[in-house]
Amino acid sequence: MLVLLGAIIIGLSLGLFGSGGSILTVPVLLYLIGMPAQLAIASSLFIVAAISAFGSFHNSLKGLISWRHVRWFGIPGMLGTYIGAWGGTLVDSRWQLLVFSLLMIVAAVFMWRSKLTDTANQLPFNKLKVLADGLLVGAVTGFVGVGGGFLIVPALVLMGGLPIVIGVATSLVIIALKSFVGFSKYYAVFSSQGISFDWTVIGLMVIAGIAGSYLGAWIGRRLPKEKLQRGFAVFLAIMAIVVISQSVI
Repeated sequence: MLVLLGAIIIGLSLGLFGSGGSILTVPVLLYLIGMPAQLAIASSLFIVAAISAFGSFHNSLKGLISWRHVRWFGIPGMLGTYIGAWGGTLVDSRWQLLVFSLLMIVAAVFMWRSKLTDTANQLPFNKLKVLADGLLVGAVTGFVGVGGGFLIVPALVLMGGLPIVIGVATSLVIIALKSFVGFSKYYAVFSSQGISFDWTVIGLMVIAGIAGSYLGAWIGRRLPKEKLQRGFAVFLAIMAIVVISQSVI
């Protein structure tokens, strides 16, 4: 029941905001499931990748994905994620959780202040900036086990010139690609060390997360998005404090 509850919460966030769900996956695995920190970080990458891939399939049928931006942001992001995942296997998990907590605070600020519009930004498509941002966000993804949608969407809108609807849909493809690459690195390292993943928990969270994303999208069409977003920002800040106090200090 705890697994299902946590997965539905993650899916709700993805459905409501198009991002933010992945940043809840690690706390759910840590505190609801009781999974060790590094295993939780690695498992979260697979869960996020699977849920994002499912959403991307539906978005592609609707023609909402900019494959040009997937190439320029996603491919460098995959390289960055692999490097970040490699670094994550070499450090104490408390460092990963500290960076993760700080990232949650950054995400909270983004979501509190975010006022991205539904029209394309007037800035031209800056290939170099998009490529560099993809590499950086990818490294963060691999190191702390998050999809990084709250960073990817603003980058695609502000630097890539995409409308917010296309930016959110495109970000899910990028999240799926990066997260699968990051997980593969963790899987290879952990398998060589005899560490196994709990595929029952992972599978249940993927299924419930997909269901929750549909529910979140339905709720999002009926409630004021700005108030929901600010409430979620406060929740993220509180969770960051919990992670620091419980698992870092």
